[in-house]
Amino acid sequence: MSTTTTKPGTSPVRESRLTRGQRPKWLIPVIGVGAIVVGAAISALIGFNIATWAIFAALVFLIVGPLLIGAIEGSRAGSDSLMTFLVYTAFILAVIPLISVIWTVLANGIPGLTSNLLLTSMNGVTGAQDNFAEGPGDVVGGAYHAIVGTVSITFWATLMSVPIGLLTAIYLVEYSNNGWLGKAITFFVDVMTGIPSIVAGLFAAALFGMIFGPSTRTGFVAAVALTVLMIPTVVKNTEEMLRIVPNELREASYALGVRKWRTILKVVIPTAISGIASGVTLAIARVIGETAPLLVTAGFATAINWNSFSGWMTTLPTYIYYQIMTPTSPTNPDPSLQRAWAAALILIAIVMLLNLLARLIAKAFAPKTSGR
Repeated sequence: MSTTTTKPGTSPVRESRLTRGQRPKWLIPVIGVGAIVVGAAISALIGFNIATWAIFAALVFLIVGPLLIGAIEGSRAGSDSLMTFLVYTAFILAVIPLISVIWTVLANGIPGLTSNLLLTSMNGVTGAQDNFAEGPGDVVGGAYHAIVGTVSITFWATLMSVPIGLLTAIYLVEYSNNGWLGKAITFFVDVMTGIPSIVAGLFAAALFGMIFGPSTRTGFVAAVALTVLMIPTVVKNTEEMLRIVPNELREASYALGVRKWRTILKVVIPTAISGIASGVTLAIARVIGETAPLLVTAGFATAINWNSFSGWMTTLPTYIYYQIMTPTSPTNPDPSLQRAWAAALILIAIVMLLNLLARLIAKAFAPKTSGR
């Protein structure tokens, strides 16, 4: 299994046949560095910028890397390395926009996170005050009323959509038996998934307009519109989570004489609670940034409104929209842009906190297992 080679002036070197034809460990890093250098050179020929540099470096790496590996280890290893590098490249391409968005929001939003923004509203703020603002600390007016509106409307939408979506998914998985009603519900849920958000807003506005009058604009109307958008997401995610619960768990519960509803409540749902919580968080994140349906259902206000059932109410998305599209001072839009970026950062922070809360809830209600 091994041979011995001797070079003049050296001791015998034993080489195993199992280690022949393998690429050295330093090959991939060297190819990466070379691709970066060559990519920079090619980009410089057509007008250097970071985007073309990254593209050319990736192309050089994807071409040269598999060719060298294939020449050393064979065509199969070269093909395998090509697919591996493509997967890594796809991952990097998916992460770059996310990092870019987070970095941009942080860079532009952190300077605007002042006490005025977090603790005051836009009530009484005029363009004259923005004209006198010389720095981030001098900008008056904030997004406190928009934060209150976002939390309130999202709370009511979640309170309505989660029970409806959860019970619908339970029916589809546990009771429908692939019947005609279950198929019809699945069809309409799929249709609702693709409904434009503005259509949900118009539906809620028309529904409450018929009941209470055409000028009805409240936070609860907006919550109903968001509920229409959240229900399909909750149903689909919960349905998938319930279907992956092993049937053996249900059968074991039935064998002990436990009724079906109690099996679902005590066995099926706790087993799938982690995925259900993630689905609810995804549904909240899906609607918390909606703007169009809120403009036609909740209106826009500059003062704080704690009552979701009376009066117009502002949310962070509509606040950002109005700060960008209609600055408080058209001649000096910088303070409005500062407020908009800071509000966007607050919105992202709320979504992250909701995600963390969902994970904590899932962990608290997950089935207890014996630790080792």
